Amino acid sequence: MHLIDFIIFIVFTLGVVVFGCSFFKKGSSADEFTSAGHSIPGWVVGMSIFATYVSSISYIGYPGKAFAADWNAFVFSLSIPIASYFAAKYFVPFYRHSGSVSAYTFLEEKFGAWARLYASACYLLTQIARMGSILYLLAVPMYILMGWNMHTVIILTSIGIIIYSMMGGLKAVIWADAIQGIILIGGALLCLGILMFSMPEGPMQTFELAANSPMGNKFSLGAFTSDLTTSTFWVCLIYGIFINLQNYGIDQNYVQRYHAAKTDKAAKFSALFGGYLFIPVSALFFLIGSALYSYYEAGVAPLPAEIQAKPDYVFPYFIVNGLPVGLRGLLIASIFAAGMSTVSTSVTSAATIILTDYVRPFFLKARNVADHLRHHDPADHHQHQKLELAIVRLSSFGVGLLGACVAIAMLSVESIIDAWWTLSSIFSGGMLGLFLLGCIPQKISRFAAFLGCVCGIFIIGWISLAELWHLPGIHLHPYLAIVLGTTTIFLVGFLLTLLIKGKK
Repeated sequence: MHLIDFIIFIVFTLGVVVFGCSFFKKGSSADEFTSAGHSIPGWVVGMSIFATYVSSISYIGYPGKAFAADWNAFVFSLSIPIASYFAAKYFVPFYRHSGSVSAYTFLEEKFGAWARLYASACYLLTQIARMGSILYLLAVPMYILMGWNMHTVIILTSIGIIIYSMMGGLKAVIWADAIQGIILIGGALLCLGILMFSMPEGPMQTFELAANSPMGNKFSLGAFTSDLTTSTFWVCLIYGIFINLQNYGIDQNYVQRYHAAKTDKAAKFSALFGGYLFIPVSALFFLIGSALYSYYEAGVAPLPAEIQAKPDYVFPYFIVNGLPVGLRGLLIASIFAAGMSTVSTSVTSAATIILTDYVRPFFLKARNVADHLRHHDPADHHQHQKLELAIVRLSSFGVGLLGACVAIAMLSVESIIDAWWTLSSIFSGGMLGLFLLGCIPQKISRFAAFLGCVCGIFIIGWISLAELWHLPGIHLHPYLAIVLGTTTIFLVGFLLTLLIKGKK
């Protein structure tokens, strides 16, 4: 790696950590740490939502997918407008006036403490898996670039992210996300331009070679068949609708950002802006993957067989060998920008859930104690605030450490996109179904909701493990685990409630 590239990368990475730490405020409270004092402009929150979407899973995984196969995974992005619309119209106003920064307080009010614990546990598992996937992808370019030990890169990156997440809280994370989002878009555009204008016959050759690949049209969105065992267009679209509704409707990452915006109008704008911006940017990453295929197919540069066998390594390999000095460092920095923004978001939101859904209700007796101390004993109230802040910072450290452990365990994964989508489908636990049960006007029986969750978990487990353990029955694509799990929870809870009321 050239010294100039190394300096650009180090300056950027350390700059993000220092910038995040600059938001450290002595005497801050846990509420300010987790909701940024409700002071962030709408466009900044929107950029943060966008940057949370565009992790290094997108930056490296999407080009890898398009290089090895086609644009089937882009169908996921096409489902986002549906979720964005519902978020701006219903979810944002609901959460902004709920009185709690936790996304799962609502479930406890509807169905009892078990519902809140179930949903928050599913969320924590999903975020730890997500952090592991992203930290792994942050280590890949550094391994290819300089031969650095991937374990070491994962650990050092985790430490840097944990430090500024612990110091600056949500405000640091959102502002860092906004800056990182702008950098990663610029880096991707530069890379695509170099790829296309390096083609021997000009930029249009990129499209010709990719469209006429021996493996089929590289721009294909997938088969339009009713097959539920493979990743067809419809399987990917349905999966995307359910995952994105879950993201916008019950994901703490997004709910926390709704609270951070200055006004209701700014929060609604952020939901729409962040979601819609992701569509063209994700198309940009898939186009980079198609351009990489054409670039190496045209013989512009050789591609070693061992790199070609690992699609997630192709884009980092091109960055190392195909970009001029200076741009190489910028692209590596932009990949880190994508990953760091998402991991820091997961760290902060997971720490918030640990405080609001586990520590406060069971150990600090939460709001009642805090409100009593605020009015009757200001000194004790100050100590209570310091204790909560220490807990949320300690939780940030613990969650970041677990994410690093998962990243190390993922070093043998072949396609990180497939691994992450499968894990998110399993760990989400169909909690969207429980959320939808709570939203309908019909009052749902708590027992019916609980039984619905049990049935949903069983369905998710069966679909996820059927092929691995050779279980009898119809084998479906793992992406459908969240779809059928959510549907099962909703239908069982709703129909059983009607049955119970009918008997009464």
